[in-house]
Amino acid sequence: MRGPAALLDGLPLPLRGPAWMIVACIAFALVWALIRAASADLHPFAIVFFRNLIGALIILPIAAGAWNPDTLRRWPAHLRRAGSGVVATYATFFAIAHAPLADVQAINFAAPLFATVAAALFLGEKLRARRIAALVVGFAGVLVVLRPGHLPMTPGIGAAILSALATAFSLITIKQLVGTDDPRLVAAFTFFIMLPISALVLPFYWAWPSPMTWLILVGVGICAVVGQLATSYAFRAAEATAVLPYDFIRFGIVAAIGWQAFGETVDAMTLVGGAVILATSIYLAYREQMAARSVRPASEPPIT
Repeated sequence: MRGPAALLDGLPLPLRGPAWMIVACIAFALVWALIRAASADLHPFAIVFFRNLIGALIILPIAAGAWNPDTLRRWPAHLRRAGSGVVATYATFFAIAHAPLADVQAINFAAPLFATVAAALFLGEKLRARRIAALVVGFAGVLVVLRPGHLPMTPGIGAAILSALATAFSLITIKQLVGTDDPRLVAAFTFFIMLPISALVLPFYWAWPSPMTWLILVGVGICAVVGQLATSYAFRAAEATAVLPYDFIRFGIVAAIGWQAFGETVDAMTLVGGAVILATSIYLAYREQMAARSVRPASEPPIT
């Protein structure tokens, strides 16, 4: 068995990365819609547990074919990935249940910006003038979405900001792990480590799901696994600058779901701010790609 990557192997190579990113966008947009629906019956923190339980059961046979004992030697990095993932997941699920979906998505686009700052602080990466300028523009986009003094800083919006920060740390660790570990194992260890942590939290928010909510929770788990795997394969099949522009599709899907299913509206400032944030993230990815090429040995083949 060749794994999930075989599903799109028939596509020309330049199309595989964008195709996987579009799959990820659809999957994550559905996760958000299903979380909002399930939160009418369950607390968001209880939904986190079921997401991890169902996701772990689904990804176990997928990851089994990629098992490598050497992965265990990198368990500290997997713990860091799962730890930041726990914070990001709880914050995201709370934000989705308590804030407009489009606002949460726009703020979530800031995660790569925060990751760039975190890489400079914790990994010693240099912030040159162009990156600093891009960060300033990106954070200006965040302020356009938040509009301090105009929009109230609700717990849901605060959770969305915390989610973006935690996601930034996850991105850094994923970047380190996928260089040595199979993407299936990186995703699987996240589910496996997060499951017992969310089980400890569950008793404080427990309620029996209704039959319909059980179906929704299964959908959350399935879509979460598809989204994580598709994102990993997208970045493995193509450079970040080739696939990141397609991430804005998720913003459109999430905004449409919020409008059609939950009666939410999206104002022009949120659209503008989200576009600025995403454009800055794409530029930073481009600069990272150029920097990597400049230090690659002449004998090393380019990434394809």
